[in-house]
Amino acid sequence: MGYHQQRFPRRVMQEATLTISRLRLAAVALVLLLLTACAAAPVVAPQRSPLAQWTPSPNFNARKPQLIVLHHTSIGNATAALRVLRTRNGEGPVSAHYLVEGNGHIDQLVDDGNRAWHAGAARWGDMTDLNSSSIGIELDNDGVSAFSQPQIQALVNLLAELTTRLGIPRQAVVGHGDVAPGRKNDPSVQFPWATLARYGFGLWPDATLLPAPPGFDSLAAMRLVGYDVSVPRSAVIAFHRHYRRMETDALDATDAAILYSLQRKLMAPRQ
Repeated sequence: MGYHQQRFPRRVMQEATLTISRLRLAAVALVLLLLTACAAAPVVAPQRSPLAQWTPSPNFNARKPQLIVLHHTSIGNATAALRVLRTRNGEGPVSAHYLVEGNGHIDQLVDDGNRAWHAGAARWGDMTDLNSSSIGIELDNDGVSAFSQPQIQALVNLLAELTTRLGIPRQAVVGHGDVAPGRKNDPSVQFPWATLARYGFGLWPDATLLPAPPGFDSLAAMRLVGYDVSVPRSAVIAFHRHYRRMETDALDATDAAILYSLQRKLMAPRQ
């Protein structure tokens, strides 16, 4: 038996060969894993015109949401709602940034920095492209039943996190029916806007209402709040759904008092 064979018995040589093979397989697996990761997360190319010279300025910031729009799914089944929000409904592909299920579980479907397709043709104040300027939150609810306590508590927690992290004003929380009056009615009259207000979310009137002054223009106040009043009847129904949990179309003295309170809040000097 030669020198090398005496120094390295056959069993040792076999184990060394096996170890090298395993290391090679591990290296190949690592390379494949890295290639898969790169394929799954493509680099987004800068959006720049080929006709212009790129002369960058530091004076900019990223586009960011300014509003949170609440919806109800109308389905009342979280599994079915997730399927629709990840595929399409009868009108085409739809989505939302979040779905809050009846048991309080929260699903995020779209990155906060991306546009979810939830608002459609809508307007709030000067904002018209709401998919670009809002976060959409769907609530698993059939549009008739009451919203569950775990669901509302989860929503409150989510609103607190979003408004803090994204810098969205806490009062900038509205319903789909508010931004699309006459076209949408969600969340329904069952939604507890007053509960959200107790946690500091959404614009809400004072507990003690003062009568509106003589000549007070309720429609002008609704426009200041954010409503599109081009079709007054639809705007009034949307306002009633949000602030009075009914869907009638005639303004009265109570509406004027509510709107007078909201107007004062909006016009008060910022602290």
